[in-house]
Amino acid sequence: MTKTFGATSTTDEVLEGVDLSGKRILVTGVSAGLGVETARVLAAHGAQVVGAARDLAKAKTATQVVRDQAANGGGLELIELDLASLASVRAAADALVADGRPFDVVIANAGVMATPFGKTADGFETQFGTNHLGHFVFVNRIASLMKPGSRLVNLASAGHRFSDVNLDDPNFETTPYTPFGAYGRSKTANVLFAVEFDRRHKDRGVRATAVHPGGIQTELGRHMTPEDMDALVKSIAEANEKAGVPPFEFKTIPQGAATSVWAGVVAPADAVGGLYCEDCHVAEVVDGEGIRGGVRPYALDPANAKALWAKSEEMVGERF
Repeated sequence: MTKTFGATSTTDEVLEGVDLSGKRILVTGVSAGLGVETARVLAAHGAQVVGAARDLAKAKTATQVVRDQAANGGGLELIELDLASLASVRAAADALVADGRPFDVVIANAGVMATPFGKTADGFETQFGTNHLGHFVFVNRIASLMKPGSRLVNLASAGHRFSDVNLDDPNFETTPYTPFGAYGRSKTANVLFAVEFDRRHKDRGVRATAVHPGGIQTELGRHMTPEDMDALVKSIAEANEKAGVPPFEFKTIPQGAATSVWAGVVAPADAVGGLYCEDCHVAEVVDGEGIRGGVRPYALDPANAKALWAKSEEMVGERF
């Protein structure tokens, strides 16, 4: 890495001078926000992007900018993927495996946040089922397409600091449900999945990392009222003031997607493998109050990661 990037770096700045011609990159969640921006900048630098989305009609409209700016042989192909349905997940993964073309990077970008209590098609709590278990099955089913030198980038969140995973009650059958408590569990799971995937695949040259994109106003917050958002921002501001760190500021979408592309194609694989990144750098381990900055120890704990993997296999009825 000859250049240093930070919280305000954009996708275009991170990929300046980078030629991705010949690279094939999968991005989930390309119907809005970070997924569209991630696909746009990758295709603009020559990558063949496979964009996955639940609503293909919405994704086709949203990704017109990706097709318009594709250059140097870059392009976009859309596939249907509903992470809240394992039947959809398996069908999408099986089609990719049957096609046989390998991937250089897989960016697990799609997700939901702070939803009311609900269940996926398979009976899992909505956020854990969609954000973690859907990607867990999808990525593991296409792992054979990830060639040596390839990477998995899981989009996690500083929200992982709200809560560790609860492997005794993943579906909130006995513990009280809170939208952000559930979100925290799912985002911690995203980090732990990257940790264990990295451990399992690094010997064959495939690495995995988790990233926090930053606070961005996208469709992800559609389940939050303006009052909810104001309260969240206020709590973060108070935590920052108490910790003596700069005030919270929302990132733009190009700034938010920058860490994903940095970790996926710019940073050395050994520098980010099995770790959690934010603001285009590897985050420090922080065990304290507040939700901004750093990664909680439980999210990188190898034993926790192995236990989550085993529990996830049990829940989806499939071993990887």
